[in-house]
Amino acid sequence: VQLQASGGGLVQAGGSLRLSCAASGRTLSSYGMGWFRRAPGEEHEFVGAISWSSGTTYYADSAKGRFTISRDNAKNMVYLQMTSLKPEDTAVYYCAAGSGARWMRWTTCDYWGQGTLVTVSS
Repeated sequence: VQLQASGGGLVQAGGSLRLSCAASGRTLSSYGMGWFRRAPGEEHEFVGAISWSSGTTYYADSAKGRFTISRDNAKNMVYLQMTSLKPEDTAVYYCAAGSGARWMRWTTCDYWGQGTLVTVSS
């Protein structure tokens, strides 16, 4: 499985950005797709996830109300729509896939993508 995150960039505080994650290589219907981020000097932080099969979403407290995860099954794409961005959202964002509940933590995911940098200026 190959995962590739894209869509990062520089945005002002209060702005919006949509990240995309392209999945290829096998069917991920039984997987959850997670978004994680890693700020400089920090560990990978769970942002949110979506069940590929049901579309059920899960969010970290820091993302609730501001971020929305969606998927396009036909295109094998997962999206992270971020609004009301804050400087503390600055990080490299990654998508990852995990079976069962393995998507809840970066270290237990089954597949990982390369990250995309999001920088939020104040």
